[in-house]
Amino acid sequence: MVRDFRIGRIRTRVTGHEIVRFIKFEKIVDTVESLCIAAAHELGDDVLAALRQAAQKESNPAAANILNQLIENARIAAAESIPLCQDTGLAVVFVEQGADVAVKPTSDQTKATLFDAINAGVAAGYEKGYLRKSVVADPLNTRKNTRSNTPAIIHLTILPGKTLKLTVMTKGGGCENKSRFKMFRPTAERNQIIDWVVDVTKDAGADACPPFVVGVGIGGDFELSCLLSKKALCRNLTTRNNDEFYAKLEADLLSAVNALGLGPQGLGGDTTALACLVETAPCHIASLPVAVNIECHSHRHKSAVI
Repeated sequence: MVRDFRIGRIRTRVTGHEIVRFIKFEKIVDTVESLCIAAAHELGDDVLAALRQAAQKESNPAAANILNQLIENARIAAAESIPLCQDTGLAVVFVEQGADVAVKPTSDQTKATLFDAINAGVAAGYEKGYLRKSVVADPLNTRKNTRSNTPAIIHLTILPGKTLKLTVMTKGGGCENKSRFKMFRPTAERNQIIDWVVDVTKDAGADACPPFVVGVGIGGDFELSCLLSKKALCRNLTTRNNDEFYAKLEADLLSAVNALGLGPQGLGGDTTALACLVETAPCHIASLPVAVNIECHSHRHKSAVI
């Protein structure tokens, strides 16, 4: 048996195996930098497939033409490393950190944290990728741009294991502005939820650049329902909720939203949304919180596991 508790060397071992896996600060920075640039330039295969399928099924010729233009835009962006949209978004980072993972700072950054590494990666990605920096430090008074697109919005989950998963979503302001929250009575029925989600989508209209991906969070509390609605957007568009009830709700929501006839770019058609994705959490007996996070057709997110 080997025991090594030399904390000054940031190393702890038992029976010859390190309990904690250390990931270099620079590795995290480089990974986030790459994810920011890739997300801005490369539309996901699932989104492209959904756009192609929608274009083939679209009964409105003008709407089909718009969908094909969006597909062509994505092709040019990837081929020429040009941002998919001029609004390169606010960086929202979902972190799944293994409980046995820690950050190993550089010698001159003894107090650097995982969040420091993520923000350094976002700043580097937006600078090297020539991406628009859209973050203001003070939301109401001076609204002065931070000139680095930081700080990022970071959501951390601790899981068992020794890996670090990073998902970067570059969220545009136009669609984010149309997201909504409502606290329903716990006696609310399924159709009331559907009707409200449809109303939110209708209100988003052309301002949020349809066809949308609609994330819905149900349960938890005020802030968790909103987080669930955004986390839902990280799912592959071909997936369905594991619970049969909510999988059916996703399908019915998508049908109801597309029945609006809003269509691509709000100019009419069968395709107002590419997907409606629902995530849930337990909630208080007196509550039924529901949040909708609207995502535009330029649905940009990339993941990496270190």
